[in-house]
Amino acid sequence: MIHLAIVAGVLAISFSAIFVRLAGVSPDTSAFFRTFYALPALLVLWLALGSRRASPRLVGLALASGLAFGLDLVFWHRAIQWIGAGLATVLGNIQVVLVGLAAWLLYGERPRNTVFAGVALAFAGMILVSGLGRPEAYGDDPPRGALFGLLTAIMYTLFLLLLRRSTRDEATPFGAFFLSTLAATLTIGAIGGLGGSLELAWSWPAHGWLLALALGSQVAGWLLISYALPRLPAVESSVLLLLQPAATLLWAFLVFGEDLSALQWLGVLAVMTGVALPALGGARQRRRAKEIGPSRI
Repeated sequence: MIHLAIVAGVLAISFSAIFVRLAGVSPDTSAFFRTFYALPALLVLWLALGSRRASPRLVGLALASGLAFGLDLVFWHRAIQWIGAGLATVLGNIQVVLVGLAAWLLYGERPRNTVFAGVALAFAGMILVSGLGRPEAYGDDPPRGALFGLLTAIMYTLFLLLLRRSTRDEATPFGAFFLSTLAATLTIGAIGGLGGSLELAWSWPAHGWLLALALGSQVAGWLLISYALPRLPAVESSVLLLLQPAATLLWAFLVFGEDLSALQWLGVLAVMTGVALPALGGARQRRRAKEIGPSRI
């Protein structure tokens, strides 16, 4: 059930790039309204279904996760501009390695062998999916783009770890995720406002697509992921998140007719196989434990 929740959430956020493209607005504008339009729905869910008692520590963790998420979106959009979507995506998804290392060092969560195999296979698939090897993938300023791609990975890692900690002791993630999204909105708004790249003028159908982005990806998608994060090993959830770019390529093919190369289709298959390995390994381990039963001394 937990795996189903996170896979459903990842599939929901995989539509993000599709909604952004359909909206046709600047990167900072789409990032800002993605979080801003999500706030009313998250507030209603929190007041109706969530716990209103939270320690200052949990509030701080939730706000810090939102700061990291806002910076993640800002850095990622700039990395795409300077180094191309392919390399920016690969560099951003180094989070799978960083999350695994952090969880091992901080929480003692040593990954299973199937997780190591899944990480390697999924990341190799990510490289193929990204379109690396094509001249247009490298952008206008590779050194700066590489730096911002790595910053994206660091912020994404911090966001996942902090969000996981802030929702660990809660039955529902509504309160923590509302605070996280509020902090992300303020972060993106401040950076976009100071940089002059934030467009606040309302237009249709652009803001209709931004509403779909907010309610579909930010609210539904990330709430499902937030629910699953503290209930799965950190590295396992980070591997499952690699399903997002592969799914996005499929939607782009179906919606916009973007034809994938044979290597990209191979990459999609590799990502999906790599994502399945940790879950299958965990299921096998639990089944074996049931068959053996409790030890008797």
